[in-house]
Amino acid sequence: MKRKQVKKMQTNRNDSAIAYQNKDIVSKVMAEEFKGKTFAVYGIDVPKVKRADPTNLPVIEANELKLDNLFELEDGSYAIVDYESEYSEKNKKKYIGYIARIAQRLYNENGCFPRLKIIIIYTADVKHGTTDPYLDMDAVKFKLTEAFLSGLDTKEINDGIKSKLDSEISLSDEDLMKLVIYPLTFEGVDEKRIAINVAIDFAKRITDEKAAVFVYKCLLAFTDKVIDKETAERIRREIGMTKVEQIIEQEKIDAVNQAVKEERAKADQKVARAAERTTEKIAINMYNAGDSIEKISECVGLSLTRLEEIFAPLKA
Repeated sequence: MKRKQVKKMQTNRNDSAIAYQNKDIVSKVMAEEFKGKTFAVYGIDVPKVKRADPTNLPVIEANELKLDNLFELEDGSYAIVDYESEYSEKNKKKYIGYIARIAQRLYNENGCFPRLKIIIIYTADVKHGTTDPYLDMDAVKFKLTEAFLSGLDTKEINDGIKSKLDSEISLSDEDLMKLVIYPLTFEGVDEKRIAINVAIDFAKRITDEKAAVFVYKCLLAFTDKVIDKETAERIRREIGMTKVEQIIEQEKIDAVNQAVKEERAKADQKVARAAERTTEKIAINMYNAGDSIEKISECVGLSLTRLEEIFAPLKA
């Protein structure tokens, strides 16, 4: 094999590794933010999300890196969610791989096979009725749970979100779930990229910082097949500018400072108590030597009342 070809293969592997690592990071940070959300807004009937489960699959291959997310649902089942901008019967080979590897991982973790759904969310490029959700190989059978974003009204989504933002009304979870897939409701890469920037502009107007960060991170994860580098960087800058991320960092700093403050206070109390005990011993020694209580008070700086309390046991 030529050196040039080897170098190209190594570069592709590195790019794939980086892409998977980035996706895995996004999945982890969204684990809590997806809790309680539902995919029902896309026209599919599944329980709400309990948590997002980062897809650490055994034996990851380069052509399997497009897996978007694995979600544990509130009924205890799991859902593999993938986004496709075209239909191909060959994709079912990929889904079989997902099932085998996720089933293997969850069996190893839990000791039993999971109830597993594969949710395929088709962008507006794929129309309802043009796909076949079934696979029947006798030994292996499954049915895909399909959602078609071509059935969503892009203008209605845009107008609804814009109206709420204009009126300073908080976006609901349903609004947020529609916003994060808004770019995928358009056909063609160019239209999707334009819509991504529209979604970013909407996210910038969301007053709830956590909701805004959720939208930004979902846009990075769900549009990674079409987003350009410049727009991805724009989203990362917006995340960096949000108060949520700043608050999280500030909370860490405050926690450390508070711990230091408490330890210093404890140390100061120990020093103060030690000094107090030393003063009391001096006062007792002067009392035993026959000095008057007035003289002792003047010398050690303790009040007559406090000295009476200290000397009381000596008089008994």
